[in-house]
Amino acid sequence: MVHEGDYVELTLVNPKTNQLPHNIDFHAATGALGGGELTMVQPGEQVVLRWKATKPGTFVYHCAPGGQMIPWHVVHGMNGAVLVLPKAGLKDDQGKPLHYDRAYYIGEQDYYLPKDADGKYKRYPDPISSFGDDLKVMEGLIPTHVVFGGAKGALTGDNAMTAKVGETVLFLHSQANRPSYPHLIGGHGDYVWERGNLADKPATGLESWVIAAGSAGAFTYKFKQPGTYVYLSHNLIEAIMLGAAAHIKVDGGKWDNDLMMQVAKPAAIQ
Repeated sequence: MVHEGDYVELTLVNPKTNQLPHNIDFHAATGALGGGELTMVQPGEQVVLRWKATKPGTFVYHCAPGGQMIPWHVVHGMNGAVLVLPKAGLKDDQGKPLHYDRAYYIGEQDYYLPKDADGKYKRYPDPISSFGDDLKVMEGLIPTHVVFGGAKGALTGDNAMTAKVGETVLFLHSQANRPSYPHLIGGHGDYVWERGNLADKPATGLESWVIAAGSAGAFTYKFKQPGTYVYLSHNLIEAIMLGAAAHIKVDGGKWDNDLMMQVAKPAAIQ
């Protein structure tokens, strides 16, 4: 996280034990290839880049070494997001300061893992050995996994995000390669910057929205009821079957029956 007008300086290290070149394309940066050409390093090299955060918002960054290596690196997890807060901070749809108590980042990742003739995932001695098989799966455009936090279940159960009743939480969500459709079950997007354009007025009260391929979005929600909430992509096949789901455990406060209550318990139909 940085603020509008800040300088970002980073060192990209490509260990000599690696086999492939790497770089970083920062969607938040200004200049050809987003710094991709200036950060290209071979195994055993390192480079230092500095760029100025001139535009507020949420932005994807990813590896982009050229050709088929670009999508191959991206779908192997070489991506993330940068938050550039406006100088004056976040504002609601009326231009008033918007407070949040905590923030969470959800990095969504699609994987395309080859299987053998028996339907089992294949193993390879090193990353480059899987390249040909990976491309065949990738060309079908059907991921084997779509996950939040790098692995299936990474943000569920004991690893769930947490909050308290009455807290406002800022959520950041990125997808470097394909669209996603965030939805908070039992809650809403109080304020939503679907394309991460934090200097603009947010949309309000959304049930679901779209994170475009190669972008990051943001939303806030003030939790009003305790319990475990599910945050997922509302492509339900991807959420339930491929892993695009997370949990938020919310405690504190009492259940408000005025907002929701069971009027009658399940009973046999007469």
